[in-house]
Amino acid sequence: MHRWLRWTAVLLALVAAGFLLWRFALRPDAVPVTVARVSRGLVEETVTNSKAGTVKARRRSKMSPEISGRVDFIGARAGERVRKGQILLRLNDADLVAGLRLSEQEVVVTRASAREACFAADLAERDLLRNRDLSKERIVSPEIVDRLESQRDAARARCESMRASVQRADAAVDLARANLGKTVLRAPFDGIVADLKGEIGEVVSPSPPAVPIPPVYDVIDPTSIYISAPLDEVDAGKVSPGLPARVTLDPYPGRSFAGSVIRVAPYVQDYEQQNRTLEIEVDLQDAEFSRGLLPGTSADVEVVLRRADDVLRVPSFALLEGDRVLVFNAGHLVARPVTVGLRNWEYAEVQEGVQEGDPVVVSLDRAEVKEGARARIDTEQPAAETR
Repeated sequence: MHRWLRWTAVLLALVAAGFLLWRFALRPDAVPVTVARVSRGLVEETVTNSKAGTVKARRRSKMSPEISGRVDFIGARAGERVRKGQILLRLNDADLVAGLRLSEQEVVVTRASAREACFAADLAERDLLRNRDLSKERIVSPEIVDRLESQRDAARARCESMRASVQRADAAVDLARANLGKTVLRAPFDGIVADLKGEIGEVVSPSPPAVPIPPVYDVIDPTSIYISAPLDEVDAGKVSPGLPARVTLDPYPGRSFAGSVIRVAPYVQDYEQQNRTLEIEVDLQDAEFSRGLLPGTSADVEVVLRRADDVLRVPSFALLEGDRVLVFNAGHLVARPVTVGLRNWEYAEVQEGVQEGDPVVVSLDRAEVKEGARARIDTEQPAAETR
């Protein structure tokens, strides 16, 4: 009997020692986690551009003279404001001015010749009429009348020919003036000179489409600035003009600017070896600020499709596959299924499964952070402000 009691005591001691060993030596340490409290706030359903958008100008003119020539005058340089019709550049026009004067003198000579020919035609007409009267009195033979009719007809033809020559000379003057006008480049609208490639004394050439010759002038209307952004084609049916949008710009980190969708392209762009995208255009609400944006600047656009105010929400990156979250509960991590409503890249609306104030784990990037694990709160994210 005493032996049995001794063995029982030894066994209990071993069990107690094993428990203490597991409790203090072999039991895994609690996993430190970062949590965020379930809170109320705004959640929006949004779509964003599939690749970087661009600041553009609806009115932007890249211009060169219509003819080649040497630059004699520059009326505006990069960064300067210009008015519609203002002369930006003038080419040397000495030869064209001389050609215009020559054409104008040709008009003078041709008109004089035309008057002479038409006077001769009038004289031939009067001579014919006199001889017809004499022919009736048998003083002049019919052959002389026939000859005078032919001379009259030839004089009329010469008069008409010279009048046509006058019209041709006038047209040559118009052509010379048009060519002379091509030596002057004018601003097509009020704007700012973005770039100038050329200097006095240099020879510049036209810059036709599809030819790699840089334009001489690049003029931008700063009142026509907008954001162009490509969306994935799967979002084509969700976006429409009038929807609110937020724009972020690389030169202004940490800031976003309110805007609205003003155009959705009526077709999907299909470029070889690229995803198919749908272009949208966004105008910023702050027109004064948009005037200072530089075309070509990278921009990102977030279009707000729907919004829900004062709803329970959790950070979107706290959601596990299958719409579950890990909740810290009495030193352990408990998985809870949730019903998700609206969501975006930042927050997700939670309609069921958690309550306001529940600590939801957001540090899910480690394998040991899993359902059933012992844990301790290492960091708690502050509640985000409602936008």
